[in-house]
Amino acid sequence: MRRAALQVRAKFASSPRRLSAAPETSKTSETTRMNLFSAVNASMRSALARDESAVVFGEDVGFGGVFRCTIGLREEFGAQRVFNTPLCEQGIVGLGIGYAAMGRTAIAEIQFADYIFPAYDQIVNEAAKYRYRSGGEFDCGGLTIRTPCGAIGHGGHYHSQSPEAQFAGVAGLKVVMPRGPTQAKGLLTAAINDPNPVIFFEPKALYRASVDDVPDDPDFALPLGQADVVRPGDDVTVVAWGAQVLVAQRAAATAAAERGVECEVIDLQTLAPWDAAAVEASATKTGRLLVTHEAPRTLGFAAEVCAYAAEACFLHLEAPPARVCGLDTPFPLVHEKSYLPTEDKVLAAIYGLVDF
Repeated sequence: MRRAALQVRAKFASSPRRLSAAPETSKTSETTRMNLFSAVNASMRSALARDESAVVFGEDVGFGGVFRCTIGLREEFGAQRVFNTPLCEQGIVGLGIGYAAMGRTAIAEIQFADYIFPAYDQIVNEAAKYRYRSGGEFDCGGLTIRTPCGAIGHGGHYHSQSPEAQFAGVAGLKVVMPRGPTQAKGLLTAAINDPNPVIFFEPKALYRASVDDVPDDPDFALPLGQADVVRPGDDVTVVAWGAQVLVAQRAAATAAAERGVECEVIDLQTLAPWDAAAVEASATKTGRLLVTHEAPRTLGFAAEVCAYAAEACFLHLEAPPARVCGLDTPFPLVHEKSYLPTEDKVLAAIYGLVDF
């Protein structure tokens, strides 16, 4: 059995996903206007086309998925490579681990991030530790787990959560969340190619609302672990990821218009590993740091960023690092707007840092 496994691994050893994510690349300057779910679809289509071992699976993906991210893939690549699974999240991830351990590429979908928790043991104790516990002899680095996350306006407590922090501290995993279509395509391609298991959180509120000119290059990729400065500034550093980046940008624009406060907005893009150097450089320059995310405040990833800044930038800070996050409650349905870290809340925190 072990010899057979090694033979299969050798057969697919040249698979593109075995390569580490390269710096931003695009072989062509041509772009197509598309929304976020179409960009996700384009990345998976490219992966299936270039890698004969790649498969896409999950609940309802054969029909295009709840959010249409896999639409057309089954018709193009066949039912053996794009297929539905039972409603069993631990089974979906377990299948992905086993398939990836054979040296192949598994792209698994968990239909909502809220339902990823039945697979928590498979992800944390199996996928993340596979390489470590075998002394580097085996791995499941070909596994990418996609899952929609975040508020959508009517999701309630079972279709609105953002559990990224519960995975970001797990050694052996990479955690990614894009803010728009270009980032979705580039980062998902990098995640699929990366030789480590990756959880790819997709802000579902942006599936249709966020539109961009996305590179047509099927191999277009953005580097994992590298933040992106989406708005330069000298007064306050504002760190966010996913849909919250757009909230931060709007608050920053209002601060500049109302009081001439110039915020530097940073999109982390990758939460594990996160770009601590970029945050340190910006916070050292501005002297003020605000981190904002949809997930609850207590033990959210903002706490890690703020703790790091307090250690690395202490002598340069003009005010204590601040957080604007979701509330420490179950995600409410009727009171969603009260729960969320809105533009007004972020703006008030920016002014609080400046006036400290």
